This record gives sequence, structure tokens and C-alpha cells, in this order.
Amino acid sequence: MNQSSVSLLRSRAVIGAGFMVLAGIAFAGLNVVTQWLAMTLGFPPASTAFWQYGFALVLSLPLLYRLGLRAMRTAYPIRHLIRVLLAAFGVQAWVMGLATVPIWQAIALVMTSPFFIIVGARLFLGETVGRDRWFATLTGFIGAMIILQPWSDAFTYQALLPVLSALLWGGSSLIMKNLTQYEAPETVTVWLLVLLTPINAGLAVAGGFEVPHGLALWLLLSAGLLTAIGQYLLTLAYNAADAAYVQPFDDLKLPLNVLAGWLVFGYAPSGYLWIGALLILGASLFLMLREARRETAAE
Repeated sequence: MNQSSVSLLRSRAVIGAGFMVLAGIAFAGLNVVTQWLAMTLGFPPASTAFWQYGFALVLSLPLLYRLGLRAMRTAYPIRHLIRVLLAAFGVQAWVMGLATVPIWQAIALVMTSPFFIIVGARLFLGETVGRDRWFATLTGFIGAMIILQPWSDAFTYQALLPVLSALLWGGSSLIMKNLTQYEAPETVTVWLLVLLTPINAGLAVAGGFEVPHGLALWLLLSAGLLTAIGQYLLTLAYNAADAAYVQPFDDLKLPLNVLAGWLVFGYAPSGYLWIGALLILGASLFLMLREARRETAAE
């Protein structure tokens, strides 16, 4: 392995992209579980969100015990609270969306998130958003629109729920990026898990609380584990690189979720899917290589 290959593997750009891709794999599995609960078992979306993050908190207790109370120490409790509130309402919108539309369509819609992230990163975090980042994000968005075809008769307004979740999660991600400049990834993850449980509990009670049993219980346990893993990987990704850079790699969730939806539910998107997916994958690879080479040249 030559020196340039070693530098590429050690690049923060590559590391951040790698964490984002791993998070996408975890969330693809989570989306399959969530849609099974909503569409097949008819489990209430608000209760799904509560048990999902409640179990994630329980499964994270060994980490909480190891870190102790120091993991909760922060100088920015209000930022954590606002971030978690945005994430909680984003989760509710997302789960309700998965109860009405196929995974691949929901993912295509939620891919409007990079626009919220990039504009917010420029306005609120002061990050530089260059031509390459704008180009990659716009290309990914065009790919999503080719797949979605919002002008077709099959489009429904219920499908806009994932767009709402994209807006809410975009705001949550920006605050997460800001927090990772001052605090450890473990602290950011722990605050999310601890605060989401009581917030989701209130929303679940308002929407008709239901206790899981049988298959629903096992699926929610799996959802909790995937949530804890995915959130931690997401935090590591934002800690490794700029929010405006790593966000386009979130577009890789499209082919991952299409594959998961096809394997589990037999969803068969139109042939336009592959054109859009090619645009998304090509834009993400282009951005990663340009950022990595820029870092290497600066050293």
C-alpha cells in the first residue's frame, strides 16, 4: 500500500463518510423493522417511537454505567433540549410516513434534508459551502426527484410527512454538529437517548399508548438496538468532518433502503430508480474523493 493510499484511509473526509455509510446501514434495517410494525402489525406510530427509543436507552445502560454521570455534564443543556425536541418530532413524522408509503419513496422524500443541512451550515455554523458540495447535493436531490416523480398520479400528500421529518432532522443535525465542537460524541448520544424517552412517552400517551407483546416486542427490541448503534455512528460522522460534507453521503441510504424493502416486502420501484441511484452514488463518490485530495494537498 503506497503513501497516498495510507493518507486516503486516514483522511477525516473518508472516516466521516465511512461512519455515515455505516449509520445508513443501521438505519436501513431500522426502517424495515418500523414499516413492518406499522403496515403489517398495525402498531401505533407514536407508541413505536416511544418503545424504540426507550429500548435504545435501556440497551445503552452499560455505556451509561461505564461513563457515569460525567457523560451528562454539559455547558449547553438548552441546545441539547432543542436538538432532542426537533429529533423527537422528526421521528414522529417519519414513523407516520412509513405507515403510509413504501420505504424507497419515503427515503427519496427525506433526501431533501441536505438542502436544509447545507443552508443551515452556512447560515448558523459559518461553514464554507463550496461549488463541489453544492453540486454533489443538487445532483443527489435530482436523483431523488427522478425516483419520486412528484408530478405523477401516484404521488400523495401523505408522502410529505418524510419531508417534514427531513426539515426537523436537518435542524437537529445542525445543532448536533455544533455540539460536537465542544463535547464528546458519547455526551451528545447519551443526551439524545435520555431526553427522547420522556418526550416520546408524552406523545405516545396523547396518541393512544400501546404495550407490545409477541413479535412486536422482539421487533421493537431490534429497533432499539439499531437506533442506539445508528445514532452513535451518526454522531461520529459529524465529529469527523463538516456537516455540509458528510450529509450527501446520507444519500446512500436510498439504495440501501431499496434493497432492504425489496428483500423484505417485495417492493419493486420503477426503472427510473436506477438512474436516480446512479446520480446519487456518483455524486457522493465525487465529493469524497475531492475532499480527501484537498485535505492531502493541505498537509
